[in-house]
Amino acid sequence: MPPATKKTSKKATAKRTRSGAPGAAEKIAKDAEGLPRLIYAQASPVSVGGRSMFEMGSVTADTATAVMSEPEVVIAAASRLQTAGFQILQMSSTTINIAGPADLFRSAFECNLVSEDRPVIKEQAREDVAQFVECPDTDLPGLIDTAGTAFAELIEGVALEEPRYFMAANQFPPPVKYWHLDVPGDVSLGCNADKAHRGGSTGRGIKVVMCDSGHFAHPYFGARGYRVGPVVLGPGAANPAADESGHGTAESANIFAVAPDVDFTMVKMSFVNSIGSFNAAVALAPHVISCSWGSSKRNPPLSAADNALAASIAAAVAGGIVVVFSAGNGHFGFPGQHPDVISAGGVFLESDGAMQASDYSSGFASAIYIGRNVPDLSGLVGMRPRAAYIMLPVEPGDQIDVGLGNGQAHPDGDETAANDGWAAISGTSAAAPQLAGAAALVRQACPRLTPAEVRDVLMSSARDVTAGTCFVQPDMGHAAVAGPDLATGAGLMDVARAVMFAKLRCIRQPITPITPISPITPVRPVTPVTPIVPISPVLPITPIRPVTPITPITPVLPITPIRPAPITPAGQVAEPPQAEGLPLTDDDVAALEQIIRTTGDDLDL
Repeated sequence: MPPATKKTSKKATAKRTRSGAPGAAEKIAKDAEGLPRLIYAQASPVSVGGRSMFEMGSVTADTATAVMSEPEVVIAAASRLQTAGFQILQMSSTTINIAGPADLFRSAFECNLVSEDRPVIKEQAREDVAQFVECPDTDLPGLIDTAGTAFAELIEGVALEEPRYFMAANQFPPPVKYWHLDVPGDVSLGCNADKAHRGGSTGRGIKVVMCDSGHFAHPYFGARGYRVGPVVLGPGAANPAADESGHGTAESANIFAVAPDVDFTMVKMSFVNSIGSFNAAVALAPHVISCSWGSSKRNPPLSAADNALAASIAAAVAGGIVVVFSAGNGHFGFPGQHPDVISAGGVFLESDGAMQASDYSSGFASAIYIGRNVPDLSGLVGMRPRAAYIMLPVEPGDQIDVGLGNGQAHPDGDETAANDGWAAISGTSAAAPQLAGAAALVRQACPRLTPAEVRDVLMSSARDVTAGTCFVQPDMGHAAVAGPDLATGAGLMDVARAVMFAKLRCIRQPITPITPISPITPVRPVTPVTPIVPISPVLPITPIRPVTPITPITPVLPITPIRPAPITPAGQVAEPPQAEGLPLTDDDVAALEQIIRTTGDDLDL
């Protein structure tokens, strides 16, 4: 991607639109009601690689270190921003989260800010319009260029945040008459996690963090003794005891259904400041991060905010954190299509055990990351129109509880009360935390696996799905076929197999790194040759001395009798001494995985 240009052809730039209709952006900007009182953004300090994240085009775990900044540079940049009047909400190795009014942005960065209404895809694949803050001075959407300002030597660019959307009481769920899944039992069984639990794989000792709308202290969680830590507020979020939407509370139950003993923390996020919340999750140093949100990005280029979010994700994965994102519900999900994440799709499990691709879930070949197919594999997701499939706990009377408890029959409603603290939902918002729970069990089984290896274990062990199609729209609507496909990825997760695969790979001894060769010692100067000493005269031969008398042989000691060996009972063969065996090779592991894969439901852990 070419570098963004600053203040070039304002007239032409002001007329551009995200939809391609000339002049529309100019009209929308004039008709907008105004800018938000507080604007959130991510400032990118000058990176160690000398190239801005906004110019690289694609930041992955392999290139993440290039867009990181030295701590001294981050601190100096934050200090200058604070002196200018910005609120410093958070600092990370890649960005500084700031907030301030529009006039402060204009004066500090000598830029113009406008409000644009753009089409978006919100929850339940609902098409709508949302407000975006835009800087028409640069070609890259959402980027403020700092060239020529007092910040140029410390900050290489500022990304204006964008809105993101969900891909989305009694301790006992209410009875309903349609086919659905209850937590934890039905979800655990559908993901084949019960066998892993009986074998001792429950996620104990693994830290899972979820970025979402919050976590309400629902009796469902306390009655089951789940380990739920205090809610952490992301920058810009408030009221840690409430979950106004209900989304975070509901979807977290999917994690515990698969991994009941994990240590869980919710980062309550502001959905107009999502990067700050993700970085807050990274700062907690978890093993796994689960995210059931994003935006729809069908074609390049990524905006400045998307580039900043991609850099944060790449840095987290490079640091060893497994990151799971929803693929989308009719969305071209971003960051669900980022190459480093585990992208979660959907499979509908019938009452008779038959499986088909969920027509509510996205499946596509990324046009942004060429060669990236979405999803990687799938969790349990319902069908259109609303994917009312998994009965989950929510805060009584919240948005989801009221929205689905609308008095309508299934599938347009969930046939529960509007204030009972339960709602039937799913979507890839449910699949992502299910996969996060599976990743936690894999990490418990083999802690040394990298995030890429965890993803490979989950995909290699998944159950193939050969029926149904994913969400139908242009560039989607793919059919499930034998083998990996764009409908369900590798298929429906199989937690028991995944745990067994992880154990096998942990038995295999890692390759010992080659010890660096010690530096060669420089050759010292040659010592001058000592002159040859003349040979002395040969001395006379000394006569041979007489042989010493032979010492008599000492009498031999009596032989100790041999003790009889224990008699082996009839019918048994004595085992020979055991020598240390050979480690499993890569071919051994592949062969054993194939045996497990073809064992089917008879697998016994």
